[in-house]
Amino acid sequence: MKRNLLLIGAALSLSSCSTLFGPATTNVTVIGLNDFHGNLEPTNFAGVKVPDPADPAKQISLRTGGVEVIGGYLDQERAKNPNLIFVGAGDLIGASPVTSSLLRDEPSVIALSKLGMRASSLGNHEFDQGLKELLRMQNGGCDSNAPDKACKFQNPYPAAGFQWLGANVVDKASGQPVFAPYSIQEVGGAKIAFIGAVTKTTPTIVSPDGVASLSFLDEAASVNRYVPEIKAKGADAIILLIHEGGVSKDGFDQPACGTLTGPIADIVNRLDPAVSAVISGHTHQGYNCTINGRVVIQGDFYGHLLQRLDMTVDKRANKVTAIRAANVVMDPRSTPRNAAMTELVARAKTLTDAVKQTPLGTVASASILRAANAAGESALGDLIADSQLAATADRGAVIAFMNPGGIRADLNATGGGTTVTFGDAYAVQPFGNTLVVMDLTGAQIKALLEQQFDNPNPGSNRILQVSKGFTYSYDSTAAKGSRVDASSIKLNGAALDPARTYRVTMNSFLSTGGDTFSTFKEGVNVLQLPNLVDVDALAAYIKANPGVAGGAQDRIIKVR
Repeated sequence: MKRNLLLIGAALSLSSCSTLFGPATTNVTVIGLNDFHGNLEPTNFAGVKVPDPADPAKQISLRTGGVEVIGGYLDQERAKNPNLIFVGAGDLIGASPVTSSLLRDEPSVIALSKLGMRASSLGNHEFDQGLKELLRMQNGGCDSNAPDKACKFQNPYPAAGFQWLGANVVDKASGQPVFAPYSIQEVGGAKIAFIGAVTKTTPTIVSPDGVASLSFLDEAASVNRYVPEIKAKGADAIILLIHEGGVSKDGFDQPACGTLTGPIADIVNRLDPAVSAVISGHTHQGYNCTINGRVVIQGDFYGHLLQRLDMTVDKRANKVTAIRAANVVMDPRSTPRNAAMTELVARAKTLTDAVKQTPLGTVASASILRAANAAGESALGDLIADSQLAATADRGAVIAFMNPGGIRADLNATGGGTTVTFGDAYAVQPFGNTLVVMDLTGAQIKALLEQQFDNPNPGSNRILQVSKGFTYSYDSTAAKGSRVDASSIKLNGAALDPARTYRVTMNSFLSTGGDTFSTFKEGVNVLQLPNLVDVDALAAYIKANPGVAGGAQDRIIKVR
Protein backbone atom coordinates (compact mmCIF):
# COMPACT_ATOMS: atom_id res chain seq x y z
CA MET A 1 0.00 0.00 0.00
CA LYS A 2 2.86 2.35 0.91
CA ARG A 3 4.52 1.53 -2.42
CA ASN A 4 1.33 2.42 -4.31
CA LEU A 5 1.13 5.76 -2.50
CA LEU A 6 4.73 6.49 -3.43
CA LEU A 7 3.96 5.72 -7.08
CA ILE A 8 0.92 7.99 -7.01
CA GLY A 9 2.99 10.77 -5.42
CA ALA A 10 5.68 10.37 -8.06
CA ALA A 11 3.07 10.57 -10.83
CA LEU A 12 1.63 13.76 -9.38
CA SER A 13 5.10 15.27 -9.13
CA LEU A 14 5.80 14.45 -12.77
CA SER A 15 2.46 16.01 -13.74
CA SER A 16 3.37 19.19 -11.85
CA CYS A 17 6.78 19.27 -13.56
CA SER A 18 5.08 18.94 -16.92
CA THR A 19 2.98 22.03 -16.16
CA LEU A 20 5.95 23.98 -14.86
CA PHE A 21 8.53 22.93 -17.40
CA GLY A 22 6.43 22.08 -20.46
CA PRO A 23 6.03 24.51 -23.38
CA ALA A 24 5.35 28.01 -22.07
CA THR A 25 3.57 29.16 -25.19
CA THR A 26 0.84 27.85 -27.43
CA ASN A 27 -0.50 29.04 -30.77
CA VAL A 28 -4.24 29.68 -30.84
CA THR A 29 -6.34 30.62 -33.86
CA VAL A 30 -9.58 32.53 -33.28
CA ILE A 31 -12.04 32.66 -36.19
CA GLY A 32 -14.82 35.25 -35.96
CA LEU A 33 -18.11 35.69 -37.83
CA ASN A 34 -20.23 38.85 -37.65
CA ASP A 35 -23.58 39.90 -39.12
CA PHE A 36 -24.32 36.51 -40.65
CA HIS A 37 -28.09 37.20 -40.70
CA GLY A 38 -29.00 33.60 -41.45
CA ASN A 39 -27.33 33.56 -44.87
CA LEU A 40 -26.96 29.82 -45.23
CA GLU A 41 -26.16 30.22 -48.94
CA PRO A 42 -23.53 32.37 -50.70
CA THR A 43 -24.33 35.96 -51.67
CA ASN A 44 -22.63 38.63 -53.78
CA PHE A 45 -19.54 40.19 -52.19
CA ALA A 46 -18.67 43.57 -53.68
CA GLY A 47 -15.14 43.34 -52.28
CA VAL A 48 -13.99 40.85 -54.92
CA LYS A 49 -14.73 41.14 -58.65
CA VAL A 50 -14.52 38.26 -61.14
CA PRO A 51 -15.22 37.89 -64.88
CA ASP A 52 -18.86 37.36 -65.78
CA PRO A 53 -19.23 33.83 -67.26
CA ALA A 54 -21.77 35.23 -69.72
CA ASP A 55 -19.48 38.09 -70.76
CA PRO A 56 -15.81 37.69 -69.71
CA ALA A 57 -15.16 41.36 -70.49
CA LYS A 58 -17.56 42.32 -67.71
CA GLN A 59 -16.71 42.19 -64.00
CA ILE A 60 -19.26 41.00 -61.44
CA SER A 61 -19.19 40.45 -57.66
CA LEU A 62 -17.93 37.09 -56.44
CA ARG A 63 -20.54 35.00 -54.63
CA THR A 64 -19.01 34.19 -51.26
CA GLY A 65 -19.96 32.87 -47.85
CA GLY A 66 -22.57 30.26 -47.02
CA VAL A 67 -22.22 27.58 -44.36
CA GLU A 68 -20.87 24.98 -46.78
CA VAL A 69 -17.76 27.04 -47.53
CA ILE A 70 -17.44 28.41 -43.99
CA GLY A 71 -17.58 24.81 -42.74
CA GLY A 72 -15.01 23.69 -45.30
CA TYR A 73 -12.64 26.46 -44.29
CA LEU A 74 -12.97 25.58 -40.60
CA ASP A 75 -12.33 21.89 -41.37
CA GLN A 76 -9.23 22.81 -43.36
CA GLU A 77 -7.81 25.12 -40.69
CA ARG A 78 -8.57 22.78 -37.79
CA ALA A 79 -6.54 20.14 -39.58
CA LYS A 80 -3.60 22.57 -39.60
CA ASN A 81 -4.06 23.75 -36.02
CA PRO A 82 -6.43 21.92 -33.64
CA ASN A 83 -6.12 24.90 -31.28
CA LEU A 84 -8.81 26.76 -33.21
CA ILE A 85 -11.91 28.35 -31.74
CA PHE A 86 -14.91 29.69 -33.69
CA VAL A 87 -16.85 32.67 -32.26
CA GLY A 88 -19.37 35.33 -33.34
CA ALA A 89 -19.93 39.07 -33.03
CA GLY A 90 -23.72 39.23 -33.16
CA ASP A 91 -26.58 39.43 -35.66
CA LEU A 92 -26.12 35.77 -36.44
CA ILE A 93 -29.89 35.62 -36.90
CA GLY A 94 -32.63 38.10 -37.80
CA ALA A 95 -33.29 39.94 -41.08
CA SER A 96 -32.55 36.62 -42.73
CA PRO A 97 -33.33 35.14 -46.16
CA VAL A 98 -36.44 33.05 -46.52
CA THR A 99 -34.53 29.73 -46.38
CA SER A 100 -33.65 30.46 -42.75
CA SER A 101 -36.29 32.89 -41.53
CA LEU A 102 -39.32 30.84 -42.63
CA LEU A 103 -37.93 28.23 -40.23
CA ARG A 104 -37.43 30.81 -37.46
CA ASP A 105 -33.67 30.87 -38.11
CA GLU A 106 -33.32 27.49 -36.43
CA PRO A 107 -31.32 26.06 -39.37
CA SER A 108 -28.77 28.86 -38.97
CA VAL A 109 -28.31 28.34 -35.24
CA ILE A 110 -28.08 24.57 -35.72
CA ALA A 111 -25.55 25.03 -38.55
CA LEU A 112 -23.30 27.33 -36.51
CA SER A 113 -23.54 24.95 -33.55
CA LYS A 114 -22.53 22.00 -35.74
CA LEU A 115 -19.61 24.05 -37.06
CA GLY A 116 -18.34 24.31 -33.50
CA MET A 117 -19.12 27.89 -32.61
CA ARG A 118 -18.43 28.32 -28.89
CA ALA A 119 -19.60 31.86 -28.07
CA SER A 120 -21.01 35.01 -29.66
CA SER A 121 -21.90 38.47 -28.55
CA LEU A 122 -25.54 39.37 -28.80
CA GLY A 123 -26.54 41.59 -31.72
CA ASN A 124 -29.50 43.93 -31.98
CA HIS A 125 -31.18 41.60 -34.49
CA GLU A 126 -31.10 38.74 -32.01
CA PHE A 127 -33.82 40.75 -30.22
CA ASP A 128 -36.05 41.18 -33.31
CA GLN A 129 -38.64 38.73 -31.99
CA GLY A 130 -38.33 39.75 -28.34
CA LEU A 131 -36.47 38.45 -25.31
CA LYS A 132 -38.61 35.36 -24.73
CA GLU A 133 -38.00 34.07 -28.25
CA LEU A 134 -34.28 34.79 -28.01
CA LEU A 135 -34.09 32.80 -24.79
CA ARG A 136 -35.81 29.93 -26.63
CA MET A 137 -33.20 30.16 -29.37
CA GLN A 138 -30.52 29.90 -26.70
CA ASN A 139 -32.12 27.17 -24.58
CA GLY A 140 -34.23 25.15 -27.04
CA GLY A 141 -37.81 23.98 -27.22
CA CYS A 142 -40.90 24.82 -29.24
CA ASP A 143 -42.68 27.40 -27.05
CA SER A 144 -42.41 30.09 -29.72
CA ASN A 145 -44.36 33.21 -30.63
CA ALA A 146 -44.30 31.83 -34.20
CA PRO A 147 -45.63 28.27 -33.86
CA ASP A 148 -46.09 28.07 -37.64
CA LYS A 149 -42.30 28.33 -38.07
CA ALA A 150 -40.75 26.93 -34.91
CA CYS A 151 -39.58 23.30 -34.77
CA LYS A 152 -40.36 22.70 -38.43
CA PHE A 153 -36.71 22.10 -39.29
CA GLN A 154 -36.00 19.85 -36.30
CA ASN A 155 -38.50 18.84 -33.62
CA PRO A 156 -37.81 19.69 -30.91
CA TYR A 157 -35.45 22.52 -31.64
CA PRO A 158 -32.30 21.44 -29.73
CA ALA A 159 -30.93 24.82 -28.50
CA ALA A 160 -27.81 26.67 -29.52
CA GLY A 161 -24.56 24.82 -29.03
CA PHE A 162 -22.86 28.10 -28.18
CA GLN A 163 -23.44 30.86 -25.62
CA TRP A 164 -24.72 34.29 -26.51
CA LEU A 165 -22.86 36.79 -24.34
CA GLY A 166 -24.06 40.19 -23.12
CA ALA A 167 -22.04 41.93 -20.43
CA ASN A 168 -24.03 45.15 -20.92
CA VAL A 169 -27.53 43.65 -21.13
CA VAL A 170 -29.21 43.60 -17.72
CA ASP A 171 -32.66 43.11 -16.29
CA LYS A 172 -34.13 46.51 -15.36
CA ALA A 173 -35.60 45.26 -12.10
CA SER A 174 -32.62 43.35 -10.72
CA GLY A 175 -29.72 44.95 -12.55
CA GLN A 176 -28.35 41.45 -13.21
CA PRO A 177 -27.12 40.15 -16.59
CA VAL A 178 -29.75 38.24 -18.53
CA PHE A 179 -27.12 36.39 -20.56
CA ALA A 180 -23.66 35.23 -19.52
CA PRO A 181 -21.32 38.25 -19.65
CA TYR A 182 -18.30 36.18 -20.61
CA SER A 183 -17.09 32.68 -21.39
CA ILE A 184 -13.66 31.19 -20.71
CA GLN A 185 -12.67 28.53 -23.22
CA GLU A 186 -9.65 26.23 -22.86
CA VAL A 187 -7.79 25.86 -26.14
CA GLY A 188 -4.46 24.09 -26.39
CA GLY A 189 -3.97 24.39 -22.68
CA ALA A 190 -4.56 28.16 -22.75
CA LYS A 191 -7.56 29.86 -21.16
CA ILE A 192 -9.09 32.30 -23.64
CA ALA A 193 -11.81 34.57 -22.23
CA PHE A 194 -14.44 36.09 -24.50
CA ILE A 195 -16.52 39.00 -23.23
CA GLY A 196 -19.65 39.90 -25.20
CA ALA A 197 -21.40 43.25 -25.63
CA VAL A 198 -24.03 44.70 -27.96
CA THR A 199 -24.56 48.28 -29.08
CA LYS A 200 -26.23 50.31 -26.34
CA THR A 201 -28.50 51.79 -29.04
CA THR A 202 -30.35 48.46 -29.35
CA PRO A 203 -33.62 49.73 -27.78
CA THR A 204 -33.85 52.40 -30.50
CA ILE A 205 -33.47 49.96 -33.40
CA VAL A 206 -35.64 47.02 -32.34
CA SER A 207 -39.30 46.86 -31.36
CA PRO A 208 -39.40 48.55 -27.94
CA ASP A 209 -41.94 46.09 -26.55
CA GLY A 210 -39.54 43.19 -27.10
CA VAL A 211 -36.82 44.67 -24.86
CA ALA A 212 -38.96 46.64 -22.40
CA SER A 213 -37.59 44.69 -19.41
CA LEU A 214 -33.94 45.23 -20.36
CA SER A 215 -31.34 47.94 -19.97
CA PHE A 216 -28.46 48.25 -22.42
CA LEU A 217 -25.54 49.81 -20.56
CA ASP A 218 -22.37 51.54 -21.69
CA GLU A 219 -20.32 48.98 -23.55
CA ALA A 220 -16.79 49.82 -22.34
CA ALA A 221 -17.76 50.25 -18.70
CA SER A 222 -19.63 46.94 -18.73
CA VAL A 223 -16.69 45.08 -20.28
CA ASN A 224 -14.18 46.59 -17.87
CA ARG A 225 -16.32 45.56 -14.93
CA TYR A 226 -15.66 41.87 -15.62
CA VAL A 227 -11.93 42.07 -16.41
CA PRO A 228 -10.72 41.65 -12.77
CA GLU A 229 -13.03 38.66 -12.30
CA ILE A 230 -11.75 37.05 -15.48
CA LYS A 231 -8.10 37.66 -14.59
CA ALA A 232 -8.70 36.14 -11.16
CA LYS A 233 -9.80 32.95 -12.93
CA GLY A 234 -6.43 32.67 -14.63
CA ALA A 235 -7.32 33.74 -18.16
CA ASP A 236 -4.33 33.92 -20.49
CA ALA A 237 -6.06 36.20 -23.00
CA ILE A 238 -9.19 38.36 -23.11
CA ILE A 239 -10.96 39.07 -26.40
CA LEU A 240 -13.96 41.34 -26.78
CA LEU A 241 -16.77 40.19 -29.08
CA ILE A 242 -18.88 43.29 -29.65
CA HIS A 243 -21.79 44.11 -31.90
CA GLU A 244 -20.80 47.69 -32.53
CA GLY A 245 -18.50 49.04 -35.19
CA GLY A 246 -17.21 51.89 -37.27
CA VAL A 247 -15.91 52.71 -40.73
CA SER A 248 -12.44 52.83 -42.23
CA LYS A 249 -11.00 54.37 -45.37
CA ASP A 250 -8.81 51.31 -45.83
CA GLY A 251 -9.88 48.06 -47.47
CA PHE A 252 -10.75 44.87 -45.63
CA ASP A 253 -7.43 43.36 -46.69
CA GLN A 254 -5.23 46.24 -45.47
CA PRO A 255 -3.57 45.20 -42.19
CA ALA A 256 -3.13 47.46 -39.18
CA CYS A 257 -5.15 50.32 -40.65
CA GLY A 258 -5.20 53.52 -38.63
CA THR A 259 -8.28 55.18 -40.07
CA LEU A 260 -11.06 53.57 -38.03
CA THR A 261 -13.73 56.00 -36.79
CA GLY A 262 -17.17 55.64 -35.25
CA PRO A 263 -18.59 54.34 -31.97
CA ILE A 264 -16.16 51.42 -31.79
CA ALA A 265 -13.18 53.78 -31.63
CA ASP A 266 -14.49 55.48 -28.50
CA ILE A 267 -15.30 52.14 -26.88
CA VAL A 268 -11.86 50.67 -27.61
CA ASN A 269 -10.09 53.76 -26.29
CA ARG A 270 -11.81 53.21 -22.92
CA LEU A 271 -11.19 49.47 -22.62
CA ASP A 272 -9.05 47.91 -19.92
CA PRO A 273 -5.55 47.26 -21.34
CA ALA A 274 -5.99 43.56 -20.50
CA VAL A 275 -8.32 43.19 -23.50
CA SER A 276 -5.97 41.96 -26.22
CA ALA A 277 -8.17 42.23 -29.32
CA VAL A 278 -11.64 43.27 -30.47
CA ILE A 279 -13.83 41.37 -32.95
CA SER A 280 -16.58 43.77 -33.96
CA GLY A 281 -19.73 43.98 -36.09
CA HIS A 282 -22.92 45.95 -36.73
CA THR A 283 -21.69 48.42 -39.36
CA HIS A 284 -21.31 45.78 -42.10
CA GLN A 285 -17.77 46.91 -42.91
CA GLY A 286 -14.62 44.99 -43.69
CA TYR A 287 -11.64 46.42 -41.81
CA ASN A 288 -8.51 45.24 -40.01
CA CYS A 289 -7.31 48.12 -37.87
CA THR A 290 -5.40 48.98 -34.73
CA ILE A 291 -6.28 51.49 -32.03
CA ASN A 292 -3.48 52.25 -29.58
CA GLY A 293 -1.76 49.07 -30.70
CA ARG A 294 -4.83 46.87 -30.17
CA VAL A 295 -6.35 44.84 -33.04
CA VAL A 296 -9.91 45.86 -33.99
CA ILE A 297 -11.35 43.82 -36.85
CA GLN A 298 -14.69 43.35 -38.64
CA GLY A 299 -15.56 40.98 -41.48
CA ASP A 300 -18.11 42.66 -43.76
CA PHE A 301 -21.42 40.72 -43.49
CA TYR A 302 -23.32 37.57 -44.52
CA GLY A 303 -20.20 35.45 -44.03
CA HIS A 304 -18.32 37.00 -46.95
CA LEU A 305 -15.28 37.34 -44.70
CA LEU A 306 -14.17 35.58 -41.54
CA GLN A 307 -11.97 37.45 -39.08
CA ARG A 308 -8.86 35.52 -38.15
CA LEU A 309 -6.58 36.11 -35.17
CA ASP A 310 -3.44 33.98 -34.90
CA MET A 311 -2.19 34.44 -31.34
CA THR A 312 0.86 33.30 -29.42
CA VAL A 313 -0.18 32.86 -25.80
CA ASP A 314 2.24 32.65 -22.87
CA LYS A 315 0.49 30.34 -20.39
CA ARG A 316 2.94 31.01 -17.57
CA ALA A 317 2.78 34.78 -17.82
CA ASN A 318 -0.96 34.74 -18.63
CA LYS A 319 -0.62 37.04 -21.60
CA VAL A 320 -0.68 37.26 -25.39
CA THR A 321 2.78 37.87 -26.79
CA ALA A 322 1.84 38.22 -30.48
CA ILE A 323 -1.27 38.62 -32.63
CA ARG A 324 -1.54 38.48 -36.40
CA ALA A 325 -4.95 39.58 -37.76
CA ALA A 326 -6.53 39.11 -41.18
CA ASN A 327 -9.88 39.02 -42.95
CA VAL A 328 -10.25 35.84 -45.01
CA VAL A 329 -12.51 35.71 -48.07
CA MET A 330 -14.82 32.70 -48.03
CA ASP A 331 -14.04 31.95 -51.66
CA PRO A 332 -15.83 28.86 -53.04
CA ARG A 333 -13.25 28.63 -55.85
CA SER A 334 -10.47 27.67 -53.45
CA THR A 335 -12.25 26.39 -50.34
CA PRO A 336 -13.73 22.88 -49.94
CA ARG A 337 -17.36 22.46 -48.93
CA ASN A 338 -18.48 20.80 -45.72
CA ALA A 339 -20.70 17.81 -46.59
CA ALA A 340 -22.81 18.04 -43.45
CA MET A 341 -23.59 21.68 -44.26
CA THR A 342 -24.51 20.77 -47.83
CA GLU A 343 -27.05 18.34 -46.41
CA LEU A 344 -28.38 20.91 -43.92
CA VAL A 345 -28.85 23.59 -46.59
CA ALA A 346 -30.57 21.10 -48.89
CA ARG A 347 -33.05 20.22 -46.14
CA ALA A 348 -33.80 23.89 -45.38
CA LYS A 349 -34.34 24.58 -49.08
CA THR A 350 -36.62 21.57 -49.44
CA LEU A 351 -38.79 22.88 -46.62
CA THR A 352 -38.97 26.45 -47.95
CA ASP A 353 -38.56 26.40 -51.74
CA ALA A 354 -42.23 25.84 -52.51
CA VAL A 355 -43.13 29.07 -50.72
CA LYS A 356 -40.01 30.90 -51.87
CA GLN A 357 -40.58 30.17 -55.56
CA THR A 358 -44.27 31.12 -55.67
CA PRO A 359 -44.61 33.80 -58.41
CA LEU A 360 -46.38 37.01 -57.40
CA GLY A 361 -46.45 39.02 -60.61
CA THR A 362 -44.28 41.24 -62.77
CA VAL A 363 -42.38 44.48 -62.21
CA ALA A 364 -41.21 47.11 -64.68
CA SER A 365 -37.50 46.31 -64.36
CA ALA A 366 -35.25 43.55 -63.12
CA SER A 367 -34.46 45.52 -59.95
CA ILE A 368 -36.24 48.19 -57.92
CA LEU A 369 -33.62 49.80 -55.72
CA ARG A 370 -33.61 50.73 -52.05
CA ALA A 371 -30.78 53.25 -52.53
CA ALA A 372 -31.98 56.68 -51.44
CA ASN A 373 -31.62 59.95 -53.34
CA ALA A 374 -30.21 63.10 -51.75
CA ALA A 375 -33.49 63.69 -49.91
CA GLY A 376 -33.47 60.18 -48.40
CA GLU A 377 -36.26 58.78 -50.59
CA SER A 378 -35.93 55.53 -52.55
CA ALA A 379 -37.87 54.01 -55.42
CA LEU A 380 -38.46 50.84 -53.42
CA GLY A 381 -39.42 52.81 -50.32
CA ASP A 382 -42.12 54.55 -52.35
CA LEU A 383 -43.41 51.21 -53.61
CA ILE A 384 -43.56 49.67 -50.12
CA ALA A 385 -45.35 52.70 -48.66
CA ASP A 386 -47.85 52.55 -51.54
CA SER A 387 -48.45 48.85 -50.88
CA GLN A 388 -49.16 49.49 -47.21
CA LEU A 389 -51.55 52.30 -48.01
CA ALA A 390 -53.38 50.11 -50.53
CA ALA A 391 -53.66 47.30 -47.97
CA THR A 392 -55.25 49.58 -45.37
CA ALA A 393 -57.27 52.02 -47.47
CA ASP A 394 -60.44 50.12 -46.51
CA ARG A 395 -59.60 50.97 -42.87
CA GLY A 396 -59.64 54.68 -43.74
CA ALA A 397 -55.87 55.16 -44.17
CA VAL A 398 -54.76 58.11 -46.31
CA ILE A 399 -51.00 58.15 -45.59
CA ALA A 400 -48.46 55.36 -44.99
CA PHE A 401 -44.99 55.62 -43.49
CA MET A 402 -42.15 53.08 -43.84
CA ASN A 403 -38.80 53.07 -42.03
CA PRO A 404 -35.84 52.67 -44.43
CA GLY A 405 -34.01 50.35 -42.03
CA GLY A 406 -36.78 47.80 -42.54
CA ILE A 407 -35.96 47.55 -46.27
CA ARG A 408 -33.25 44.90 -46.26
CA ALA A 409 -32.54 44.37 -49.97
CA ASP A 410 -33.38 45.59 -53.44
CA LEU A 411 -36.43 43.99 -55.03
CA ASN A 412 -34.70 41.75 -57.57
CA ALA A 413 -36.84 39.79 -60.02
CA THR A 414 -35.94 36.10 -60.19
CA GLY A 415 -33.33 35.24 -62.78
CA GLY A 416 -32.91 38.84 -63.91
CA GLY A 417 -36.30 38.87 -65.64
CA THR A 418 -39.37 40.76 -64.52
CA THR A 419 -41.26 38.06 -62.58
CA VAL A 420 -41.12 38.52 -58.83
CA THR A 421 -41.50 35.58 -56.43
CA PHE A 422 -42.48 35.54 -52.78
CA GLY A 423 -38.84 34.84 -51.96
CA ASP A 424 -37.81 38.01 -53.81
CA ALA A 425 -40.30 40.06 -51.79
CA TYR A 426 -39.39 38.34 -48.53
CA ALA A 427 -35.74 39.27 -48.99
CA VAL A 428 -36.87 42.90 -48.95
CA GLN A 429 -39.05 42.64 -45.83
CA PRO A 430 -38.03 39.62 -43.72
CA PHE A 431 -39.04 40.85 -40.26
CA GLY A 432 -42.66 39.76 -40.28
CA ASN A 433 -43.92 43.10 -38.96
CA THR A 434 -47.67 43.50 -39.04
CA LEU A 435 -49.48 46.68 -40.08
CA VAL A 436 -51.10 49.17 -37.72
CA VAL A 437 -53.51 52.02 -38.46
CA MET A 438 -54.03 55.03 -36.17
CA ASP A 439 -55.16 58.65 -36.09
CA LEU A 440 -52.61 61.48 -35.95
CA THR A 441 -53.26 65.20 -36.21
CA GLY A 442 -51.56 67.34 -38.80
CA ALA A 443 -49.48 68.86 -36.00
CA GLN A 444 -48.38 65.40 -34.85
CA ILE A 445 -47.40 64.48 -38.41
CA LYS A 446 -45.24 67.64 -38.55
CA ALA A 447 -43.62 66.62 -35.23
CA LEU A 448 -43.08 63.10 -36.59
CA LEU A 449 -41.28 64.45 -39.65
CA GLU A 450 -39.03 66.59 -37.43
CA GLN A 451 -38.03 63.45 -35.48
CA GLN A 452 -36.35 62.17 -38.65
CA PHE A 453 -33.44 64.47 -37.81
CA ASP A 454 -33.01 63.30 -34.20
CA ASN A 455 -30.59 60.56 -35.14
CA PRO A 456 -29.28 58.27 -32.37
CA ASN A 457 -27.31 56.33 -34.99
CA PRO A 458 -25.24 58.85 -36.97
CA GLY A 459 -24.77 57.98 -40.61
CA SER A 460 -28.00 55.99 -40.95
CA ASN A 461 -30.90 57.12 -43.11
CA ARG A 462 -33.95 57.95 -41.00
CA ILE A 463 -36.07 59.61 -43.68
CA LEU A 464 -39.41 57.85 -43.56
CA GLN A 465 -40.63 56.56 -46.91
CA VAL A 466 -44.09 57.95 -47.70
CA SER A 467 -47.04 56.91 -49.84
CA LYS A 468 -48.15 58.63 -53.04
CA GLY A 469 -50.05 61.85 -52.62
CA PHE A 470 -48.10 62.87 -49.50
CA THR A 471 -45.37 65.47 -50.13
CA TYR A 472 -43.19 67.91 -48.18
CA SER A 473 -39.83 69.68 -48.23
CA TYR A 474 -37.12 70.17 -45.63
CA ASP A 475 -33.96 72.16 -44.99
CA SER A 476 -31.33 70.10 -43.17
CA THR A 477 -29.45 73.26 -42.15
CA ALA A 478 -32.40 74.88 -40.37
CA ALA A 479 -32.79 74.92 -36.59
CA LYS A 480 -33.87 71.75 -34.84
CA GLY A 481 -37.65 71.47 -34.82
CA SER A 482 -37.98 73.78 -37.81
CA ARG A 483 -36.38 71.77 -40.59
CA VAL A 484 -39.65 70.74 -42.25
CA ASP A 485 -41.54 73.55 -43.98
CA ALA A 486 -45.01 73.29 -42.48
CA SER A 487 -46.64 74.93 -45.51
CA SER A 488 -45.08 72.30 -47.80
CA ILE A 489 -46.71 69.31 -46.07
CA LYS A 490 -49.51 68.33 -48.41
CA LEU A 491 -51.86 65.43 -49.05
CA ASN A 492 -53.07 65.18 -52.63
CA GLY A 493 -52.07 68.81 -53.19
CA ALA A 494 -53.92 70.23 -50.16
CA ALA A 495 -51.96 71.60 -47.19
CA LEU A 496 -52.20 69.50 -44.04
CA ASP A 497 -54.38 71.11 -41.38
CA PRO A 498 -52.52 70.99 -38.01
CA ALA A 499 -55.80 70.55 -36.15
CA ARG A 500 -57.35 67.96 -38.41
CA THR A 501 -57.06 64.19 -37.80
CA TYR A 502 -55.62 61.90 -40.48
CA ARG A 503 -55.70 58.11 -40.59
CA VAL A 504 -52.15 56.78 -41.08
CA THR A 505 -50.52 53.37 -41.53
CA MET A 506 -47.15 52.08 -40.37
CA ASN A 507 -45.63 48.75 -39.37
CA SER A 508 -45.77 47.37 -35.84
CA PHE A 509 -42.11 48.28 -35.26
CA LEU A 510 -42.76 51.98 -35.84
CA SER A 511 -46.12 51.97 -34.07
CA THR A 512 -44.51 51.46 -30.67
CA GLY A 513 -41.86 54.13 -31.18
CA GLY A 514 -39.22 52.11 -33.02
CA ASP A 515 -36.25 54.08 -34.38
CA THR A 516 -37.16 56.67 -31.68
CA PHE A 517 -40.22 57.88 -33.59
CA SER A 518 -42.09 58.44 -30.33
CA THR A 519 -44.89 60.45 -31.97
CA PHE A 520 -46.44 57.21 -33.18
CA LYS A 521 -47.07 56.31 -29.54
CA GLU A 522 -49.39 59.35 -29.30
CA GLY A 523 -51.77 58.02 -31.95
CA VAL A 524 -55.40 57.29 -31.05
CA ASN A 525 -58.03 54.91 -32.39
CA VAL A 526 -55.24 52.42 -32.94
CA LEU A 527 -56.16 49.38 -35.02
CA GLN A 528 -53.76 46.44 -34.83
CA LEU A 529 -53.90 44.15 -37.87
CA PRO A 530 -52.24 40.96 -36.60
CA ASN A 531 -53.14 39.01 -39.74
CA LEU A 532 -51.79 41.60 -42.17
CA VAL A 533 -48.00 41.20 -42.47
CA ASP A 534 -45.99 43.87 -44.30
CA VAL A 535 -44.53 41.46 -46.86
CA ASP A 536 -48.00 40.14 -47.63
CA ALA A 537 -49.13 43.71 -48.35
CA LEU A 538 -46.22 44.11 -50.78
CA ALA A 539 -47.00 40.75 -52.39
CA ALA A 540 -50.67 41.66 -52.85
CA TYR A 541 -49.74 45.02 -54.40
CA ILE A 542 -47.42 43.38 -56.92
CA LYS A 543 -50.14 40.87 -57.83
CA ALA A 544 -52.71 43.62 -58.29
CA ASN A 545 -50.46 45.87 -60.40
CA PRO A 546 -48.73 43.95 -63.23
CA GLY A 547 -45.55 45.66 -64.39
CA VAL A 548 -45.46 47.95 -61.36
CA ALA A 549 -42.47 50.30 -61.14
CA GLY A 550 -40.71 51.91 -58.23
CA GLY A 551 -41.74 55.38 -57.18
CA ALA A 552 -40.36 58.46 -58.93
CA GLN A 553 -38.67 59.70 -55.71
CA ASP A 554 -40.40 63.07 -55.98
CA ARG A 555 -42.41 63.05 -52.77
CA ILE A 556 -39.72 64.46 -50.48
CA ILE A 557 -37.72 67.54 -51.45
CA LYS A 558 -34.46 68.51 -49.76
CA VAL A 559 -33.96 72.25 -50.10
CA ARG A 560 -30.48 72.20 -48.56
